Amino acid sequence: MTIVPTGTDSPAAAPTGQGVGPLLRAWRERRRVSQLELASRADSSARHISFVETGRSRPSEEMVLRLAEQLDVPVRERNSLLLAAGYAPRYPETPLDDPALGALREGLERLIQGYEPFPALVVDATYTVVAANRGIALLLDGVPESLLEPPLNAMRLTLHPRGMAPRIRNLGEWRGHLLTQMERQIALHRSEPLRALYEEVAAYPVPEAAGAGDRPDDSVPHFALPLRIEHDGRVLSFVSSISTFNTPMDVTVSELAIETFLPADPATAKYLHAWGD
Repeated sequence: MTIVPTGTDSPAAAPTGQGVGPLLRAWRERRRVSQLELASRADSSARHISFVETGRSRPSEEMVLRLAEQLDVPVRERNSLLLAAGYAPRYPETPLDDPALGALREGLERLIQGYEPFPALVVDATYTVVAANRGIALLLDGVPESLLEPPLNAMRLTLHPRGMAPRIRNLGEWRGHLLTQMERQIALHRSEPLRALYEEVAAYPVPEAAGAGDRPDDSVPHFALPLRIEHDGRVLSFVSSISTFNTPMDVTVSELAIETFLPADPATAKYLHAWGD
């Protein structure tokens, strides 16, 4: 398993030609926060927030960052706000294969290897797979080579009618979960590449046989929506967990996500341990 650099398909920056005021107002409205509430959070005044949003007052660099923090603006978009206000970007965007991120790559590799035999992978903001452990091979069993040519995309592999989709027994539920997840991210990041990916995978035809005859074991309590997928005539059940980095100071790092698939029942855990031996 190796970390592979992603392409240039990073989320689009904020629209150009706008001052920082309209951009901040858009983020505030998106978060459904009033000027008064934002002012209280940012140790400012509603009058000053109003002046910033209308362009009557130019916020300091510190104020832009403070408002962005209170509005939970993604790191990439914080750079866009700074540029719109006339300041230099604060957060670098270091390529994943840069020597400066060597410790990060090593840590990610050790982390996902530690989950074996359970599947785990690392994706970027557009679901390009940048690292995966050996357990992922179990989920990709039977996927044609044409879909396994790099760069791999987790959403395409999962929802493509010749990918994992025909073997997912609860495809309707799992597909709905993934599309809703992407919709939330599009609303947060305003990413044109992510929107294009969403429109592509949402248009995939759903295999007619997917989910047919699925009878989950009601004796096993499910604390999260499971991914139920066939492998060698067995139906395996997983729950997915996604982790990101706290307070990232680099755009690339801020957009990485580690997804792990843990057994949702004892039978799946037993099968995975035997498969991994």
